[in-house]
Amino acid sequence: MASKPRSLATWEALQSKPGGSWLFSKFICRTAPYFASIKPHIRELAAGRCLVTAPKRRAVTNHIGTFHAIAMCNMAEIAGGMAADASVPLTHRWIPKGMTVEYLAKAETDLTATCDFDLPNIWPDKMDLITPVSVTDKHGTEVFRARINMYVTAKPTKAA
Repeated sequence: MASKPRSLATWEALQSKPGGSWLFSKFICRTAPYFASIKPHIRELAAGRCLVTAPKRRAVTNHIGTFHAIAMCNMAEIAGGMAADASVPLTHRWIPKGMTVEYLAKAETDLTATCDFDLPNIWPDKMDLITPVSVTDKHGTEVFRARINMYVTAKPTKAA
């Protein structure tokens, strides 16, 4: 890859600054405002990897006092989306195409969403890129799992 995706370059530039990951997380929430509903903190970002934490607070709980299912979907989407954004070459673009989820246990604490995947050897003009996300509680118990299908396509070339 000739140069890095903008999100990854920005992440790396902010890491040497105090509060850099917090500032980067706020920037992402300003770009995609719905993510702000879970108060995510992006802790790690690299090609094929993103780790995000979110605090359990009243605004993200359901009627039984656990982390709401859709809030966990939101965590999965930011982790999978940021990992995809840090991975897809500048010649391509991506958009979520679908997501399958599994609710595995009650989510009663702050949560961590982790997306890890191997990068493809080549980036064809069109492909489905699966970004798997595991959400764990503060005890390390996996409470939620998602597989997000990102539709990746080559950007159209501009006519001269």
